[in-house]
Amino acid sequence: MSDSGNFSREYKIIRPERGVALKEAGDPEMTLNEFGTHGWKLTETIDYVGGGTKYLVFKRRRGVTSE
Repeated sequence: MSDSGNFSREYKIIRPERGVALKEAGDPEMTLNEFGTHGWKLTETIDYVGGGTKYLVFKRRRGVTSE
């Protein structure tokens, strides 16, 4: 199935939790798996200039599943 069909998409952007030292708290695997069960696909990360992930960008076909 092609990912370029004529249907609308919805997007979700989350900010990974960061610890006291302002480093990422840990492995985002649990979050990624949870979002995946609801039809979300990780499409991009937006990083800080000095390193580290600032945002995770997800997309899914609108109306596929509810949260």
